This record gives sequence, structure tokens and C-alpha cells, in this order.
Amino acid sequence: MLVAGLTNPLDFATAKDGTGRLFIVEQGGTIRIIQRGALLPGPFLNITNLVEWGGEEGLLGLVFHPLYKTNGRFFVNYTRRVNGQLQTVIAEYHVSSTDPNKADPRRKKILVIDQPFDNHNGGQLAFVPDKFLFIALGDGGSVGDLLGNGQKLGTLLGKLLRINVDSGTPYVILPDNPFVGNPSARGEIWAYGLRNPWRFSFDRGGTHRLFAGDVGQDNYEEVDIIRRGRNYGWNIMEGFHCYPPPTANCDMMGLTTPIAEYSHSLGEAVIGGYVYRGSAMPALQGVYVFGDYLSGKVWGLREVLPGTWQRKGVGSAGSLTWNVAAGLAAFLRKDH
Repeated sequence: MLVAGLTNPLDFATAKDGTGRLFIVEQGGTIRIIQRGALLPGPFLNITNLVEWGGEEGLLGLVFHPLYKTNGRFFVNYTRRVNGQLQTVIAEYHVSSTDPNKADPRRKKILVIDQPFDNHNGGQLAFVPDKFLFIALGDGGSVGDLLGNGQKLGTLLGKLLRINVDSGTPYVILPDNPFVGNPSARGEIWAYGLRNPWRFSFDRGGTHRLFAGDVGQDNYEEVDIIRRGRNYGWNIMEGFHCYPPPTANCDMMGLTTPIAEYSHSLGEAVIGGYVYRGSAMPALQGVYVFGDYLSGKVWGLREVLPGTWQRKGVGSAGSLTWNVAAGLAAFLRKDH
């Protein structure tokens, strides 16, 4: 065990500012700091008054600006309810000018997206590798994507977005985003056809490939490599399979299939992970490590041939603590 005393932790981030601090996101609306192996008593940020949480709602993501050490900017993803309407909010905050372990409570809203249902909110934020902000959003919830958001380019739901938060008010759409110029599409979209991308990450090993775990519906969980402008198939497909079952044939033209899937006989609700580039566990070098929420299983995907991935068990809930601790130590050594 790294520390005790956390409540509903579901994400972590480092500021890459040389301090070695680890920032832990608690679903209810707080961000805590672990410094030199100890949990600091007060929160870095407390927005419990803004956040609606429970189930798949809450404070869901955190990322620090690549120049945080000098500009003090960071971004969060949370859900709120206004006049009965659930919304996803992407907001910018700054560190306090007087205390590096406290955030200034003032915020700047970057994006506000209405959510038709309470689940499938996504939540991940990331800047790597090109200094632009990537945002993952689920399809809006309920069952089977009733509104067809995954395949609609006119909505941000069911998508991975890419925006520039260093220009514009509050941001600029990148001119090389794939659907810029399409009058029926949102220019923020980088990729689409996603159900509920629960954690994505970039491989820091030179390829910068973007790996995502996309939570399945009734039968299959999937792992994708997300590329510019691609359609990942939801709700035409679930994993490698036509949806809804028992549909035998569906139009797969233009769809990008996962690099891996697993059935609900092995677990339900994939949690996307990272390509391991540390030194503590040489056997995992270059392996994409990910897990499953309900079963507690942890697997690794290794690319044995270009485009061919082999899945192998890494651990389970019983040994997960040791794997995460070793990987985290290597991660911190690499980044600091």
C-alpha cells in the first residue's frame, strides 16, 4: 500500500515540476497530494460544491499543462447538474500564487457539454505529445447508444477531441483536425465511434501511439489504438462483433477494429493503462498494461508482429498493489 486515507480515488497525475509530488483525483470533487510518500492533510483542490458524483459521475480527470512549472495551469473534467441537466465541464485552474500545495479556486470553463443520461461520461484528459489538449467523452449513456451519438459527427459525445487551449477564448480548433471544413461535423473531433473511453494514454517510447480502453456493452471489452479521423465502430460494432447481437452481418466499411478484445466471461469494464517504459520490471518493457474493473484482472498486450497483439495475464487484485507500486516508482524516476 502506497498511502491510506483516500476516498474514491480514480485518477492520478504528476505536474512534472521536479517536486516528485503525486496528485490523486477523488471522485467526489477533491484532488489530494502525496509528497515524499505521505498524504498531505489538506486538498490541493476542493470543488465538491460544483460536482455531482456517484456511479459514473464526479471529478473524473486531471492533467497539468506541459509548462505547469512556469505557468501553473491545470485542467479538470467533472460532471455537474444545472436546472436538472447533467453536464460535463472541462475547466482550467491555476496553482495558488502563495502556496504550491493549494490551487486558486477561480476557474475558467473551457467546454460545457450536455449529457442526455447519467453514465458514459469518459473523463480522461492528456496533453502528450504535441502540447494540445485531448479529451475523451462517452456516447451520452443509457444502453446501446439510443441517440446514435457515436456515429454522429455533429456532437462531441462518443468522441476523442483535440483542441488548443493556449490560444483563443476559450480555445482554438486545430486546423489539421480531421473534420475541419466539414459543415456537418464538429471541428474539435479527432476520432469517433467510441462508447465510453475509460482512460487513454500515449506511448512515451517514441511512437506516441494513443492507446484507449473502451468499455463495452453486454459482451465484449476492447482496446484501441486511436488514430486521426478514424471511426471505431460503436454502435455498429462491439469489439470485433456486429451490434446488437445476434446480428451476423453489418457494414464494416471505414471502421477501425480494436487491437484486442475480451469477453465478459473474463471481466466487465476495461480500464485503459499505459505502455510500460520503466526499468523496475524489464519483462514488461514495451507492453501495454491494462486492467478490468469488475474482475480485478490485469493484462499486458505485446505487439509480436506489426498489428498483431498477444495478451498475457500480469496480475489480479491480489497482486495489483505490487505491480502498481513498482511501475509507479519507475514512472516517477523517468519523469523527474
